Amino acid sequence: MTVDTSRRRAGSPESDASKGRGRIVAVLAFAGIVVSLMHSLVIPLLPRLPEFLHASASDTTWAVTTTLLAGAVATPTVGRLGDMYGKRRMLLISLALLVAGSVVGAFSFSLAPLIIGRTLQGLAAGVIPLGISIMRDELPPARLGGATATMSASLGVGGALGLPVAAVIAETLDWHTLFWVAAGLGLVSFFLIAWQVPESQVKSGGRFDAVGAVSMSAALVMLLLVVSKGGTWGWTSATTLGLIGGSLILFTGWTFWELRVARPLVDLRTIWRRQVLLTNLASLIFAFSMLSMSLSLPQILQLPAETGYGLGQSMLVVGLVMAPSGLVMMAVAPLSAWISAAWGPKWSLMAGAVLVTAGYTIGFFAMEAVWQLVAVSSIVGAGIGLAYGAMPALVMGAVPPSESGSANGLNSLMRSVGTSLSAAVAGLVFAQMSTNLSGTLIPSQGAFHMMMGCGAVAALAALAVAAFLPRYRLSDHRPPG
Repeated sequence: MTVDTSRRRAGSPESDASKGRGRIVAVLAFAGIVVSLMHSLVIPLLPRLPEFLHASASDTTWAVTTTLLAGAVATPTVGRLGDMYGKRRMLLISLALLVAGSVVGAFSFSLAPLIIGRTLQGLAAGVIPLGISIMRDELPPARLGGATATMSASLGVGGALGLPVAAVIAETLDWHTLFWVAAGLGLVSFFLIAWQVPESQVKSGGRFDAVGAVSMSAALVMLLLVVSKGGTWGWTSATTLGLIGGSLILFTGWTFWELRVARPLVDLRTIWRRQVLLTNLASLIFAFSMLSMSLSLPQILQLPAETGYGLGQSMLVVGLVMAPSGLVMMAVAPLSAWISAAWGPKWSLMAGAVLVTAGYTIGFFAMEAVWQLVAVSSIVGAGIGLAYGAMPALVMGAVPPSESGSANGLNSLMRSVGTSLSAAVAGLVFAQMSTNLSGTLIPSQGAFHMMMGCGAVAALAALAVAAFLPRYRLSDHRPPG
């Protein structure tokens, strides 16, 4: 009798709906991991790209920069288009661009087509905020916190796991194989979403703000070019100063336009709400802090042992050391959701900041062995996972459902800006604090201590920002709209 009852329950509409929602979460998280893999896809190739593409080392860095720029442009635009015309539709378009870019990269034997392919891959960056917004539309409140935390953590998982996988492929197979693998994963994600994810019924409609999209995209490209290339061009060069001035002018004009247009690309009145504004600021700072680890630990691991502080390891070992941080991010996602449900996402964000501070503090004093760096990356990864898991809840708790795609896209954009700023600061630190090894300038031990300190200070700054967030539990709050 008991067996029959359980069977009836297992086949009940509630059980089937629960399984269907579980599949939606799994598919969206997988797509998020695939998209985040694109950020670390070419990192193992960078030292050899000049040889492969017959180009200079400075030119081949555009294989990374162009993906960042494309993602910054696409994320807020795709989020708004998803709110207006359908989030699933924009998900499929984004993944189609990723597949197209991967195929172009797979057929590249010179720099120009590779940059085109990497640009198309970067245009898929809106998949993660779109996935979070779909979850808000499709899942019951009891499951939303854990699902969005998992989706948010997929950003770190893909980036961390991508390093060892890409390193193995790059060292054992033709480098074009990386792009064929990316194309295959993109196709799998495309068909899984087409099969399992329904189109959201929450749409705002209206006319797309093309003027706002073009002006914001141009301003962002100028800003990020300054951040990523200013050190190479010279911070007082005409090019750098011209881009800074152009960015300021465009952002000013864009602000006035967005406040006047009926259907703005970004509702500035919404993002100035304390909860949204402080969450976006914390996102920027956390991204800065996270990249401090990603830029420092691989170099410490690979520098020759004769420096006295380098560990002389291969790129594969670097990937294996960094991979646990991504796995820990995913593992703590349920904990982040539990803290957010019990006490509020503010406390999950603050707990993450404390863990990140602790990780960098340990790293400041302990970077002499591989296991120590694994511990540092895991602790920092746990903190980032707790914090990133709370951010979608904070953003969506302050905006109506019709604005969730745009709001989550803007939050992801803040992370991109934070990583760009961290890269610029790291470049400055490593250039100014260097030592000579056999005629080659390499970062000094003090430079790595400085980066650990910057990561800890940034995490403390995020903790201070989070302290001013409003206090509420998810179960007690209804978003506006």
